[in-house]
Amino acid sequence: MSNIQFQNDLDKLIEILPNRIKGLLDYSKMEDAIEIVLDIGRVPEIRHADGKIEYLGGDEISTEDIEHITSRVQEFTSDNRSGIPGTLHRISAIRNRQGKVVGLTCRIGRVVTGTISCIKDICLQNKSILFLGPPGVGKTTKLREISRLVANELGKRVVIVDTSNEIAGDGDTPHPAVGHARRMQVRQPEYQKDIMIEAVENHTPEVIVVDEIGTEAEAQAARTIAERGVMLIATAHGNSLESLIKNPTLSDLVGGIQSVTLGDDEAKRRSSQKTVLEREKQPTFDIVIEILDRNTLAVYKNTAEAVDYILRGWPIRPEIRKVDKVYTFSESQPELEKPPTVFDKINALDKTIEHPESLKFSFSRQKYVEDVKKYKKIYLYAVSRSIAEKVIERLDLNAEITRNLDDADIVIAHKNFIKGGAKVLSTAEENRLQIFYVKTNSMAQIQKVIKDALDIVELNERQTYYDITEKALDEAKAAIDKVLAGAGYVELTPQNTQIRKLQHELVEQHNLESKSVGEGESRHLRIVGGKDFNQRNGFKEA
Repeated sequence: MSNIQFQNDLDKLIEILPNRIKGLLDYSKMEDAIEIVLDIGRVPEIRHADGKIEYLGGDEISTEDIEHITSRVQEFTSDNRSGIPGTLHRISAIRNRQGKVVGLTCRIGRVVTGTISCIKDICLQNKSILFLGPPGVGKTTKLREISRLVANELGKRVVIVDTSNEIAGDGDTPHPAVGHARRMQVRQPEYQKDIMIEAVENHTPEVIVVDEIGTEAEAQAARTIAERGVMLIATAHGNSLESLIKNPTLSDLVGGIQSVTLGDDEAKRRSSQKTVLEREKQPTFDIVIEILDRNTLAVYKNTAEAVDYILRGWPIRPEIRKVDKVYTFSESQPELEKPPTVFDKINALDKTIEHPESLKFSFSRQKYVEDVKKYKKIYLYAVSRSIAEKVIERLDLNAEITRNLDDADIVIAHKNFIKGGAKVLSTAEENRLQIFYVKTNSMAQIQKVIKDALDIVELNERQTYYDITEKALDEAKAAIDKVLAGAGYVELTPQNTQIRKLQHELVEQHNLESKSVGEGESRHLRIVGGKDFNQRNGFKEA
C-alpha cells in the first residue's frame, strides 16, 4: 500500500484531550491508529487497524477528563455522535442510565487516496454500485473518494446524503476530501430516507451517495432514486451478497426474492423441485462489491445474474481485485482449510474458463444436475445428529450438517419440540428456508425425511410411479372417449394429488370438465361433458 497517501488532522483531535493524556501519546505509533477509547475508571486505549489494542497506562479516566473533552466538541446528536469542524474525526458517547456521558470513542478520520484505483473503471460506468462489508474495512472511505472522483474528474452533479457527517466531516463546510460534491446533512438517522428523496426532488443530482442503508424505508427510497435515472453509490449492512439476499429488510436492494411454484415441465427442465426461490424484480443496484479487507474487493458486475445464480444454488465467483491489480480466478482463491466439498471440486474447473473477467462461471450442466443440485446444508433441531450423519454417509448424499442456521438450506426439526423451537423455526421462515419434520429419532424416520428434503427417489420407486401414472392416464383417456360417445359422466379410480392433476390436464385438452370428489385415499376424478357440451348433444348432466 505504498502508493496510498494518508492525510489526517490528528492535531485537531489531540487538542481536545486533557494534557495528561496528550503526554501519553506516541505520535510515531499513531499512523495506523483508528480509535482512542476513554472510559471512566479505566486507562486510555488506542486501537490499531491490525486489531492490536495499546493500553496507555497512567491514571484511570475520570469524570473531569470526559467533561474536558465534551465541553470542547459540538453538542451530541440523538445518535450520541459529535465531531470536530473541518475534520473527519467522530466522537461517539456512551451514557449511563441517567444520561450522563461515561465513555467516549474518538474515531480518527483520515483521507485515504488510492483505495478505489482497482475499481476506477467500474466507478466510471455510470452504474449504481452497492458496497458490502463488516465495520471498519473502509466502506465510508471509498464513498468519499468516489464522490471526489465523479464530481471532479467527470464533472457530474454529486449530492452526498451525510448521516452523522461521516462522509464529508463535521461543520457547515464539506471536507475538501469530497471535492466539488455537495453535501446534505441528516439531523437524525431516521430522517435519512426523507433527505434522500429531497435530494432528488430539489437539487437535480446525477449521482447520490449514501452511507449505511439499513431499513426497509431507506431501501425503498433507494429504489425510487434508481428508477428516476439517478446513479446511486451506497453502502449497506451485510458482509456478503448471499447474506443480503437472506435479509428480508434489505433484499429489495438486489431485487428481492419470492417463492415460485413451477409447472411439471419447467421443474423437469431445471432439474429442480417444484417450489423454488426466484428474484422478484430488477435490482436497485447494477453492481455489488464486497469489501473483504481494506485492500481486497470482490466484484459482482451483474447483480441480477449473480442473485439468480445464488438462488439456484449454482457455483459463482466474483472478480477478485486488489489495489492496483486485477486478479484472475485461479490466482485469487485462498487455500482450503477444510476437506473439499462438491462446490470445491466443480470450482477446480478454473482452467476451462475462457473469459475469467466474466461473471458467469463455466461448468458442465450435466455435472450440475448430477452433483450440485442435491448439495444442501442441513440444520437440525431436536433431531439426532449422529443418526443424520450416518444416513448421509450411508446413502452417499451431497449434504452436510451445519450448526449455523444462517448457513442452512434446509431445516429438519422434531415434531414434538415445535413449541420449544419457535424462535429457531420463525428465524428459518424469515430466511425462507424449507422446514421438514420427523416424528421420532429413529433411523428409518430420519432417513425418510432427509430423502424427502433432498428430493431423492430411488430408481425402483420412480419406475413404479411412472407405471402407475401411465395406467391412470390410460384410464382417463378411456373415460374421455366414453363421455364423448354419450355417457353423462365417468368416475375414475382413486389416485394421489400429482396423478389427479395430470388427469385434470388431460381432460381439459379434450374440452371437457372434471372435478375431484371423495375424501382421503378415496379421492378421485369425475369427468363430465360440461354444460355447453351436454346441451349441444342432448346429454343429461350428472
